[in-house]
Amino acid sequence: MPRRIMQGTVVSDKGDKTIIVLVERRVMHPVYKKFIRQSKRYAAHDENNQFKTGDNVFIEESRPISKRKRWVVLTDAAAAAESGSSAG
Repeated sequence: MPRRIMQGTVVSDKGDKTIIVLVERRVMHPVYKKFIRQSKRYAAHDENNQFKTGDNVFIEESRPISKRKRWVVLTDAAAAAESGSSAG
């Protein structure tokens, strides 16, 4: 089964080798048919403590690292966008 990858914003970098990433998604309300924003916070492993509050990052599902951490940071979203645009 493939590992999930999500994009979000770092909202906390207080922990050692841990960041909290806020992932927002838009879903349609089942009755009112209006799009609403739902958000969830994920604890992700940041090995080098390189990401700071406000950074956009990609996180990937992984093995359990601690009680709350099941995600690892892949890369900075801005860096991924730059490398993707220069490839073409």
